[in-house]
Amino acid sequence: MSGSVWYTDTHCHLDFHDFDDDRETVLDAAKLVGLVRILNPGIDLETSRKAITLAEKHPEIYVAVGVHPNCSLGWDDLTYQALTELAAHPKVVAIGEIGLDYYRNAVSIDVQKRVFTAQLELAESLGLPVIIHNRKASEDLLPILNKWQRKLEGNYSEIADRPGVLHSFAGDENTARSAMAIGFFIGVTGPVTFSNAKELQHMMSTISLEHLLVETDAPFLTPHPHRGKRNVPGNIPLIAGKIAELHGVDISLVAEKTTENAAHLFRWSEIV
Repeated sequence: MSGSVWYTDTHCHLDFHDFDDDRETVLDAAKLVGLVRILNPGIDLETSRKAITLAEKHPEIYVAVGVHPNCSLGWDDLTYQALTELAAHPKVVAIGEIGLDYYRNAVSIDVQKRVFTAQLELAESLGLPVIIHNRKASEDLLPILNKWQRKLEGNYSEIADRPGVLHSFAGDENTARSAMAIGFFIGVTGPVTFSNAKELQHMMSTISLEHLLVETDAPFLTPHPHRGKRNVPGNIPLIAGKIAELHGVDISLVAEKTTENAAHLFRWSEIV
């Protein structure tokens, strides 16, 4: 482990086939840089099950179960029931990766919204925070999240003050501020390290560390200087280091605060 600096990667798809040949080696390398927690979200039932199997073998891995908007065509009542059963596993700490994606247009907007709201209802019923995928959909996404969070407050839900995270945030500052105002964290991934990401860097420099989480989204969104290669959880210090640079603080403070934020959101410190 890298001294006393501990990191948490709150979004990493270790169950994907990209890691089939060297998954254990990748995890060992991540531990060497100080990674102590990894959250592996599902994108459908199959990957949610695989993530749970992986978490059963590795104490540092926790799971979110859910159906990604681009995987939502097959959603039905049986899917909801299956997710409910999967979420009963002690290593499941969130519902995700869920949300809206208007970039790929793989699934109609109506279907995406229906599946998204169903999973928000599931998260509320289970008292689990959500991991939100938002691509080019803020105009529709924010009203849905606002309505949901007001309902959480009205029902005195245990997740009313920690409803979730906007994963791999790439929206504008208004979207970020609006989400933070209702308790959401902002997930920061590899693109913040890119030389052409000046607007994103400026925005992240203005957001308090109290609201940030660091994510690799491995095997995607590899940070500089490894851009173009497969991303791995061991790259998390590169993202934390860029945030530290933007805030003018030591990387150890970013590691500490984002790890604390993750523990607050996902409550895994309470899990034996």
